[in-house]
Amino acid sequence: MARKPKPVTWYMATPADGIIELSRQARTPVNLADHVGQVVDHPNPCAAKWFDESRFSYFRMVKRVGEVLEDTGIWPSVWPVRLWIVEPVGDAGNWSHQHYSYRLLAHQIRVLEETDPWPALGAGGREVLNVIHEQIPERALRWAADWDADPQGMEERRRNWRLCGTRDIGRGEWAQAVADMTSCARRESAAQRWAEQLATGTVEQVLAATDFSQDAVDYARSRAAELTVAAQHQNRLSPYVLDALRGVRLDAAPTIAA
Repeated sequence: MARKPKPVTWYMATPADGIIELSRQARTPVNLADHVGQVVDHPNPCAAKWFDESRFSYFRMVKRVGEVLEDTGIWPSVWPVRLWIVEPVGDAGNWSHQHYSYRLLAHQIRVLEETDPWPALGAGGREVLNVIHEQIPERALRWAADWDADPQGMEERRRNWRLCGTRDIGRGEWAQAVADMTSCARRESAAQRWAEQLATGTVEQVLAATDFSQDAVDYARSRAAELTVAAQHQNRLSPYVLDALRGVRLDAAPTIAA
């Protein structure tokens, strides 16, 4: 007996006001929040099939929710976003089924419902948000203080972390590459980039009114991004990789007197 194909769920993401950002930039704003349960026509459809005449030639949707924040036009990265479940209506296509099999273009969509936004940050989206909102603000101050207390010593430790592993913890550069490959394989590359930007943005906000050096801020930004990526993949990667991303060896360095 042949199995029935699993129904495909298509996703779109918008800023908090529900307007597709690319439609706003094209001066033909489409607000998904105003059309739940309705069919929406593209306000200025492209004539050529599956070829962009403008940045907003089509409604763009994805079936891999971890890529929904790619190519949204939303900049800088913000949170919260709103996540919508939609379906294409009528003719639909793609730039390349080989390279973009998880994406779809259409001139009509039906807005089915709004759903929780955290999956846009990957399967570990809840953990990612916890790290960004609950952990990074406090840790950013400590990371920056550690750096400015001994810049040369911290630079050496950072270099050793990046290039040298131990029996229990991998080297940082390798761990970052493993995380990148995992995000790509799981179709969560956009989720990872967005989470990293949210994390580094949080650091910049926390340290904006302080006197820490720019090198200290940059160090805190990198630590925040790595910690966030570890949260995204905490149920997929081994402790050997995760502890490298979390900077366990860096945090275990001897306390430096200010």
